[in-house]
Amino acid sequence: MNDEAWKTWAMGVSYAMESPQVHIPHALLRFYRKMGLSLEETMLLIQLIGFRQAELNDFPTLEELQERTGLEPAELAGKLQRLIKDGFLAIHEDEDTPSGIRYERYHLAGLYERLAGCLAEERRNQRRAERPAVPEEEAETVDNLFRIFEQEFARPLSPMECETISVWIDQDRYPEELILLALKEAVFAGKLHFRYIDRILLEWSRNRVRTPEDVRAYSQKFRGQR
Repeated sequence: MNDEAWKTWAMGVSYAMESPQVHIPHALLRFYRKMGLSLEETMLLIQLIGFRQAELNDFPTLEELQERTGLEPAELAGKLQRLIKDGFLAIHEDEDTPSGIRYERYHLAGLYERLAGCLAEERRNQRRAERPAVPEEEAETVDNLFRIFEQEFARPLSPMECETISVWIDQDRYPEELILLALKEAVFAGKLHFRYIDRILLEWSRNRVRTPEDVRAYSQKFRGQR
């Protein structure tokens, strides 16, 4: 290209960079069918993401959504209701502090939690496939820990959290019962997060605490020193 053509190309790139960008989770494109979403429902969610990111509009009207999706009003309303019923979408009511005016907005946390669950399941399966000749009992141990942690956290585990549990078992060689006791300690302390649980396990490891009996003895010794 000549100099003039390059200038035109550069101006086009500059304009594109100044235009609002919308970031769509790649996991949504990969897992929408697995989550039971249709193409139209997926596009509707993408439009809601676009309204929020590019236009700072958290609650587009039905007319605005109809114009973007091409859906009939009744069909659009039905799909929104289905997304809300199935937990992909929620409507929250907030208040503007200076004016006291209340307003509604779409909340997409449910969608992101589902996507995190899909990624965690995929990572879990990858870890299982990577383990050479893993005994069935060990695989059951990992699955059991995943289920118990998800119950205590009341949500699907993230891929990073699943990886952390796998490291505790595969690399650190912590027994299952010790991991569960550390989880119990975190619940009682009101500090239910993985970094706190990891610190408990590390402290026990440094003090050669490996069994429930060791935990009880260590706890009694610790309390006696206080």
